[in-house]
Amino acid sequence: MHQAASLQFERMMDELVLWHAVPEDERSTAPAWWWGPAMAVLDTHEPMRQAWCSELGLSQDSSFAEGAHVLLALFAKQTSPTWPDDFPRKVQIKEDDVRELHPQPSDDSAFQA
Repeated sequence: MHQAASLQFERMMDELVLWHAVPEDERSTAPAWWWGPAMAVLDTHEPMRQAWCSELGLSQDSSFAEGAHVLLALFAKQTSPTWPDDFPRKVQIKEDDVRELHPQPSDDSAFQA
């Protein structure tokens, strides 16, 4: 496996451990950047580290390809990406932080007939 793909996958697995430590109802959606490292190893049939297999709920002799399928399944039902501040836990927005957005006047002067 290419060293860059290996390093990205390792970084993703470190983040997955943090993500799994958050209770499911408080957990953010899977970050979109995980898609790339999962796709990079989709055809890699080398065995993964045993700790990674366990974290993904796979048998101890599972390949990177099998791990990639588990990771890609995390995105199957997602309808929007995770916001940067929402990882690994959803950010609780305080009422004081909510701003009302007012409509702005449009500037159509660039489209004069």
